[in-house]
Amino acid sequence: MIKSQFTSKNSTLKKITNKLSFTHIMLLALIIGYAVGKYTTMDFANTYELMLYLMVFLIGIDLAKSDGLKSIRHVGKMGLLLPAISIFGAFVSAIIAIPLLGIPLKYSMAISMSLGWYSLAGPTIVTYSTEFGLIAFLMNFMREIFTMVGYPLVIKKFPKDSAITLGGATSMDSTMPVVAKFGGNEYTMLSFVHGVILSALVPFILPLILMLPI
Repeated sequence: MIKSQFTSKNSTLKKITNKLSFTHIMLLALIIGYAVGKYTTMDFANTYELMLYLMVFLIGIDLAKSDGLKSIRHVGKMGLLLPAISIFGAFVSAIIAIPLLGIPLKYSMAISMSLGWYSLAGPTIVTYSTEFGLIAFLMNFMREIFTMVGYPLVIKKFPKDSAITLGGATSMDSTMPVVAKFGGNEYTMLSFVHGVILSALVPFILPLILMLPI
């Protein structure tokens, strides 16, 4: 009797989950997480970082089982082209933001060229400006959230590989599972390479921009 009730509840839960899109589930998880953080005293400390490592570890296992390492040979020119597109897009966005939002050239460039790496952007830029350091953190954090929620929607209109640029530097870790789930394993390695190249460049680009006399 108890077993049948458990099975019935489990099947009901699966039906509800199947009806909800990934986007809705992500938004719901974010809202619940915000509520837990705001209204309870629970402190997860470094749990987020540990979960991130676990997530990348599981993706590695999935790649190995599906011969995903062979996809390295198929990354080809796109492995260099996508990071170039991401950097060019960030530059254009920074220029557009100057008249629209009234942000000084230096900080507009720094915020945009952080390419989603909010944990680096915030602390680095805040040493020059508290206001723009906070903006940099929030903007790049929201980019990561937008990628997680928006990638499944964007690939309905745009190529799956080009849409990887949404995540910027995060495409090597936190947003890579979204690419793997909706883009397919054949795009996972491309996502990883894209993120690695940008993550290697941002720590050099960001300080250079902030040191410019503009």
